[in-house]
Amino acid sequence: MQISDQKVFFAIQQGDIPEFEMLFKNHYSPLCRFAFTYLADPDAAEEVVQATFIGFWEKLESTQIETSLKAYLYSSVRNACLNELKRQKVRQLHADKVMAGGVSFSLPSDQFILKNELEEKIGEAIQSLPEQCRLIFRMSRYEELKYRDIADQLNISVKTVENQMGKALKLMRAQLKDYLPLILILMGRLLEP
Repeated sequence: MQISDQKVFFAIQQGDIPEFEMLFKNHYSPLCRFAFTYLADPDAAEEVVQATFIGFWEKLESTQIETSLKAYLYSSVRNACLNELKRQKVRQLHADKVMAGGVSFSLPSDQFILKNELEEKIGEAIQSLPEQCRLIFRMSRYEELKYRDIADQLNISVKTVENQMGKALKLMRAQLKDYLPLILILMGRLLEP
């Protein structure tokens, strides 16, 4: 990282809000244009850039930048855009399933109730996980991120992600042991390693 970037980053880490505002003003519009090239939606592009700056501010203490601040911000926005595209794809697949009369509406009422109960139990099990386990589990299973992407986003090693996922799966299997056959039938790979 260049000396000027080091000074800016150090000042921001020390809580220098005007320096952070200057960084924001200098990079916000170009980053929005960059995000737009991925998302083709100006509102979504702005949301991604805003979330990137918020995340940058919130994780200042644990953030380590090897390149320049500009490269770090562009890389963060690119990763956030790719994650947003994955989320959009999942939402679209779900919407297509619903429109085609998919799972939600084709189950007999007792199975529908059972599925809702199962989802509630899974939600409770996820909430009971330690914070980092819970975050990593959700990123892996619900956002469908690869371990490398999770590690990059959280600034941790891939090994840590693997360990936390192993811990999460072990705890969830123990909590949901009475429901495992149903989970396998209705929810596929949720609890698979």
